[in-house]
Amino acid sequence: MATHTELGLSDHEYALILAGLGREPGPVELAMLSLMWSEHCAYKHSRRLLGRLPTDGPHVLVGPGENAGAVDVGGGLAVAFKVESHNHPSAVEPFQGAATGVGGILRDVFALGARPIALLDSLRFGEIADSARSRYLLERAVAGIGHYGNSIGVPTVGGEIYFEAEYEQNCLINVMAVGLAPHERLTSSAAVGVSNSLVLLGALTGRDGIGGASVLASAELSGGEDAKRPTVQIGDPFAEKKLLECCLELLDLGLLASLQDLGAAGLTSAASEMAAKGGVGIDIDVASVPLRETDMEPFEIMVSESQERMLCVVEPARVAAVLEVCERWEVLATPIGQVTEPAGGVGAFRVLRHGRVVGELPVSLLVDDCPRYDLAPEAPPRGLYPAPARRLDPSASAGETLLALLACANLASRAPVFTQYDPVVGSRTVRRPAEGDSAVLVLDNGAAIAVAIDGNGRRVAVNPRAGAAEAVYECAANLACAGAEPLGLTNCLNFGNPEKPHVAWQLAEAVDGLAGACETLGVPVVGGNVSLYNESPDGPILPTPVVGMVGLLPDPERAGRTGFLQAGDVIALAGRFHPSRDGSEIAKLHGLAPEGELPTKDLGGLAATHALIRDGVRSGVFHSAHDIAEGGIATALAECVLAGGVGAEVTLPDGLDPFGEDLGTAFIVSGPAAQLSGRDGLAVLGTVGRERLVIAGLLELDLSELTAAHVGSLAVALGEGVGPG
Repeated sequence: MATHTELGLSDHEYALILAGLGREPGPVELAMLSLMWSEHCAYKHSRRLLGRLPTDGPHVLVGPGENAGAVDVGGGLAVAFKVESHNHPSAVEPFQGAATGVGGILRDVFALGARPIALLDSLRFGEIADSARSRYLLERAVAGIGHYGNSIGVPTVGGEIYFEAEYEQNCLINVMAVGLAPHERLTSSAAVGVSNSLVLLGALTGRDGIGGASVLASAELSGGEDAKRPTVQIGDPFAEKKLLECCLELLDLGLLASLQDLGAAGLTSAASEMAAKGGVGIDIDVASVPLRETDMEPFEIMVSESQERMLCVVEPARVAAVLEVCERWEVLATPIGQVTEPAGGVGAFRVLRHGRVVGELPVSLLVDDCPRYDLAPEAPPRGLYPAPARRLDPSASAGETLLALLACANLASRAPVFTQYDPVVGSRTVRRPAEGDSAVLVLDNGAAIAVAIDGNGRRVAVNPRAGAAEAVYECAANLACAGAEPLGLTNCLNFGNPEKPHVAWQLAEAVDGLAGACETLGVPVVGGNVSLYNESPDGPILPTPVVGMVGLLPDPERAGRTGFLQAGDVIALAGRFHPSRDGSEIAKLHGLAPEGELPTKDLGGLAATHALIRDGVRSGVFHSAHDIAEGGIATALAECVLAGGVGAEVTLPDGLDPFGEDLGTAFIVSGPAAQLSGRDGLAVLGTVGRERLVIAGLLELDLSELTAAHVGSLAVALGEGVGPG
């Protein structure tokens, strides 16, 4: 039998368990507690921080605490969404790690009763120009995402990828899923109804994934990835497709009292969280669980993370009907236990084998009594992150600099990656990757939603509070460019070891930055995920809070575009833009570490600027809108030229750094001169036309030069591994 320290529990935590139980835990109980008290399941270093985030809003239907959040989009429809990580498993086995990350987040969405309609990915890898390992991880992770999403028939409509040396040993695979449901189908995971049956749906339970996400994500990677491969789950998108359709039919028929997906910690986590939310007890007989391997021990059955499984609560009179629906969908369905009466207000989680109790724990001990740790934050000294290799001579001309920025891995065309994903299956996609700053999907009520996902680890490394806030501002800016008003936000907080003071400081500062930005823009947080211990002997990752956002626009026909479209249109700058090179892409090209200061934003005018862009897109006054982000205003102009296939001639305001950055605050828009000239909040820069980009006194580049730099570099770096075909 493994000791508590071998299972990741500290001596202090084990003492708390002994006090809570009044005895030594048995093997099954210790295994269950070790996973439920892991960082991945208990959020023991982050839960107190997360209470700072605003969660109330006029459109919120389901907030934090359920499998996913949900917002009202009118016409009796709800949009459910969430982002989660599968970082450590993907660093060990990138194809299955990324694939099962997709499968897991899809289950979170349809566990709420929503049909998944879109996926977005936020990915981080090491420097692919220098590292064969990072090229391999990218190639296999992208293949895994494409395999699962394409096979199950959910479009991958957007995302982002960044490459930094700090992600070399710890790649980040964050996946966001978006679903659609009528209000009446939204479902809770709380177990209700004493004597109701627990029915396990889906795949057989095997040893794959035992101690997987819950253990891998609760400790630093320390080498020996091959030895960890058995802890990575194996996914089957075709089985999940049947499970998805079966669950939605069961909900439509009103046959389920509650529904929960099985992810990290398997049956232990799913059943205990259902019981805690419902204030009841749970009995599970492991002898009833259908197994892939017949010699599995009770503790293995309880902590297995085998994929494509759901747990539901069913009234006894409806069990036969549930089994009949599952049989039609060829989904295995097995009653494995029941809801029990809490004794003295305390529910018990009993694990039985052929009716004999092999483990019994208070539900509260599993779910609520894990200690919550206060962090000991301490600002790090300078030099925490080393300077990258210099890839551009400081004496390079402005034209050479722009071409280098367009060609660098963080700004080059993502076509070699996103062409592996199906962005249009389901026939809802109005704006696909590269057509706009946000993906846009049409809804059944005639309106549309825009969805985006953003984050920038280099900027957060410079200033965690300001950099995390920028992720919110940029995500909202991307929605504004589509013409959408933000309804809600989800996040995934990817950081190193929180027991180290400088990581604790980064995490605390970033959460404060997220909270402040959400309050500034009035965007509630409806759910999210925390991924800590993203660290190896080489050091921590860049602090990487990732933000996903959903917004509403009334008319999908008016959804905004990135590219300049019409020769003769006026080009204008909107917003208060205060660029800086600290933490920027140009600084990285010059071999500078992510240090310095980020620009101070005029927050009083930020919401008004976003509204200006949103209203201009919706009214048709703006023919295009694009936020200024990485690479500065020169890069943003080049991206507008490339996306539209038509050139531009502009003059920048005196003293404006063409390559400095200030994310989420300023925009490039184009439209008729009669509409834009003299309009409040806009500064005219020039006009659309010809086949080159001219920035007066700075550079002049043909469209063909811009295209050659932007399109080919990522494909060349990846060789034959990742590409359209």
